[in-house]
Amino acid sequence: MVERAFSESSGGIVRRGSTRHWARGQAAPNTAEIQAFVEKISRLMDTAFEVPGLGWRFGFDALVGLIPGIGDLATTLVSLYLLLLASRTGLPRITLARMGLNVAIDMVGGSLPLVGDIFDVWWKSNQKNAALLRERLAAAPYETPRAKASDWIFVGGMIVALIGLFAAVIAVATLIVAAVWNLVRG
Repeated sequence: MVERAFSESSGGIVRRGSTRHWARGQAAPNTAEIQAFVEKISRLMDTAFEVPGLGWRFGFDALVGLIPGIGDLATTLVSLYLLLLASRTGLPRITLARMGLNVAIDMVGGSLPLVGDIFDVWWKSNQKNAALLRERLAAAPYETPRAKASDWIFVGGMIVALIGLFAAVIAVATLIVAAVWNLVRG
């Protein structure tokens, strides 16, 4: 499987600051191979199929997400695996955080009943993460460790939005439980 292609590099990471360096004698992972695999799986997960005549694209993320309970969990695990592979290329932590937030948004948005299925077609977290990986690997080495202002704005905005969404879900759940409780009590 794919793990075998990267097994040479396991255990060879030495952390220094915010970037990763490979220990002496350890082969660095083949970033082109990792990037190609992430691109392939992200296409399957987010854009594998097209609605004829409309041009809307969706993938296995939207299809598997239709399975109540385990669908979104399964697709999130695939996204987290791609994030793990991307982390082996030495991406800056801010980029990994941004990629992780993309996955979190997909998981939270996709888990909403009915609306989540539409959200899964619209929010293509794996494609966004593949684009971030492609952009950072194409950057000059001196550019890669520095976080862009847009990264920090995105991460900060998403944290605020996720906290707000979490609060809204708690509020709605509380209202539903209170309404059911009042119906039961009569």
